[in-house]
Amino acid sequence: MIVLTVFNHAGGAGKTSITRDVGYELARQGLRTLLIDLDPQANLTGWLGVTGTTREQTVYGVAVEGQALPTPLRVHGLSLVPSHVSLALAEGQMMGRVGAHTRLRRALEDVQEQYDVVLIDSPPSLGQLSILGAMAADRMVVPVPTRQKGLDALPGLGEAFAEYRDVRPGLTVALYVPTLYDARRLHDREVLTELQAHLSPLAAPVPQREAVWLDSTTAGQPVGVYAPGSPVHRDVQRLAADVAQAAGLRPAGGNG
Repeated sequence: MIVLTVFNHAGGAGKTSITRDVGYELARQGLRTLLIDLDPQANLTGWLGVTGTTREQTVYGVAVEGQALPTPLRVHGLSLVPSHVSLALAEGQMMGRVGAHTRLRRALEDVQEQYDVVLIDSPPSLGQLSILGAMAADRMVVPVPTRQKGLDALPGLGEAFAEYRDVRPGLTVALYVPTLYDARRLHDREVLTELQAHLSPLAAPVPQREAVWLDSTTAGQPVGVYAPGSPVHRDVQRLAADVAQAAGLRPAGGNG
């Protein structure tokens, strides 16, 4: 089982879209895939069409009390540990508790025979839940918008990774992913050139095609369900292949 945490402390980078859509593609290829929503905003949960969740279904008990991982929901061929707004309470309750940040990793070790890959959607922050996700990861996937804000976030990312590696020396970035890319804009091309000069390994940029992304989110469906065969779906399939290769995953084939 390989655990990948999708992380950027800046919002709007594409973490949730990557988690949902890459996770769905990996599951379609035969990998037993678990998604974990660590963001109290619960966007991943909602973007998969899941509503009416409770705090007990989230990682709250894992983070605060060291409980076992709750039984995941099944949706679109994936397993999902959803989120809920009350998960935000865990931020304060984890502080000062020895070993709290390693509890998710320990809970995942207990289910490692059940899954091939786990993708964790980390909150857009440097708080306790983000640390929980980082400590659970084998490797990180880091989306970076091809905007000035993407460049501005890099120093903070570097500082966060340095702190995380103090606790988990083997933690590495499997892949940086340029997102929201529009090749027609000079600014995007210039930022991409900067990313290519400073970040490695770097995936091919994910084009900004907002209509399908937004509509699939409204529908609560992965792009591969909402618009199979579309240009956006082909973008997602390329990214999923890049992530699988970078993480050393070997899809089993099939369509889930």
